[in-house]
Amino acid sequence: PPPPPPSLASALLACVILPNRSADIGTPVAGIVESVDVERGDVVHKGQVLVRMRADVEQASSKVARSRADSDAEYRGAVAAEDLARQKLDRSRALLAQNFVSGQAVEQAESEYRVAHERVSLARDQREISAREAGGAAAQLSQRTLRAPFDGVVTERFANPGERFEEKPLLRMADVSRLRVDVVAPTTLFGRVRLGQDISVLPELPNTGASLAQVVQIDRVLDPASNTFRMRL
Repeated sequence: PPPPPPSLASALLACVILPNRSADIGTPVAGIVESVDVERGDVVHKGQVLVRMRADVEQASSKVARSRADSDAEYRGAVAAEDLARQKLDRSRALLAQNFVSGQAVEQAESEYRVAHERVSLARDQREISAREAGGAAAQLSQRTLRAPFDGVVTERFANPGERFEEKPLLRMADVSRLRVDVVAPTTLFGRVRLGQDISVLPELPNTGASLAQVVQIDRVLDPASNTFRMRL
């Protein structure tokens, strides 16, 4: 009779151990590298500055936009003019009631008040536009500073100060807090592995013992050419 299929406990399978995730760190805008704050092999934390690009123009634009947004002199002046026009209108109406001024004077005061009120609305809108412009300038400036998207290790450094980069990664980093294990198993084990099952993984490294990994994914389709299927731990 043919030999029984191997059990998972006795099977010895080759696998590839990879970082949980990796990323090429680049910039959406072209520019010149000003400084690189990390080296290959450095452990970095999410939000940490990795690379700074030259940003003289963006810094100047951001300062101008922020100064314009912070200055509310025009708005305060428009509000003061509106208040003065309202007082003038109230006095004109009071004098009209006493027959000291004509109705035409009151109409003129009403017209001046409407103009002053519109100027306040325009000044308010302009202040909001300036705030949005300041936010846009700050966003453009922030694109010149590259930060770590997650905790991890710098695995490659491609950038040096003075280099120009456009649509190319400057660094590569990996998250090694968790590892994923890709396994190619023979079809004789198909159906014998279940999700959540613990499997022993022995890295080919000196002085390293086996660790338990959990099955998180099993292919539903077999590869007929090699009589294998894939699973991930």
